[in-house]
Amino acid sequence: MPLLRLLAALALVAFLAFLISGTDFEALKDGFKQVSAAHVIAGLMLVQIQIAVSALRWRFTAARLGEAMSLPLAVSEYYVASFLNQTLPGGVAGDAVRAYRMRSEGPGGWKRPTKAVLFERLSGQMAFFVLALGGLFIWPQVLGGEDAGRLSLHIALGFILVAAAIGGGMNVIKRRFSWIGQLVDEVGAVFVRDGALFIQAGMSLLIVGTYVAGFFLASDAVGAPLPWTAALTVIPLSLIVMLIPAGMGGWGTREAAAMALWPLIGATSTEGLAASIVYGGLSLAGALPGLAILTLETIRGKPRRA
Repeated sequence: MPLLRLLAALALVAFLAFLISGTDFEALKDGFKQVSAAHVIAGLMLVQIQIAVSALRWRFTAARLGEAMSLPLAVSEYYVASFLNQTLPGGVAGDAVRAYRMRSEGPGGWKRPTKAVLFERLSGQMAFFVLALGGLFIWPQVLGGEDAGRLSLHIALGFILVAAAIGGGMNVIKRRFSWIGQLVDEVGAVFVRDGALFIQAGMSLLIVGTYVAGFFLASDAVGAPLPWTAALTVIPLSLIVMLIPAGMGGWGTREAAAMALWPLIGATSTEGLAASIVYGGLSLAGALPGLAILTLETIRGKPRRA
């Protein structure tokens, strides 16, 4: 695994270097000069909404698993996790730290906090993939051509069939393995029963909306306003590639994707690179309260422990 991660990181660096080799650095500099204070303030506000609603989603998920936490604690821990996710390799280190810091001394120990973190992240990823799936019907307008439309329809139908097969398979497995049955029950409690579906979907779509709006804002800030189709096409793909554990908190994979995808909607790869860097910078700046929390804990010599 360490070798594979190293090779993936090297491949990413090589690909990014290849893309950047054709970058117009004067145009990149001009793009950064266009970023206004209004763009920065709006971007930072979006990040605060994103983290606050994510903390609410985590708190709701944990409560469905029988793990209670106060809202201030959920928000502060999410700031810490968001900051670490963006500054440590892999993009999920902050979530691991969040689960560890929330471990309890009661029954189950670390298991409930870990499940709460995993389910909360799963809720967000499902919203991203639903958005990307919706984009399959928009891509023909971006790429053009009848064949592209047919391919999109086939992919969407294939996705539905695979989802149905997984659902049916889980039903069969649930009857044969008790621990699978417990897991399915927990998934039902977190995502389906007692109105959970609407609450999870509402919060996750709002959070995904802030991510998408952040990219629209960043691209507009560097002088490359995006068409509405970007919300369902290039932006979801640029965000999803951040899940690849090859870069540092999404840095690198996101930039490579933006440089490759922005020309498909009439912009340049340089504008895609500039927009992605501004987006990443605003996301990191918005999560800086997490660094402040960790610094205060270090000064006091009392790291928080649930």
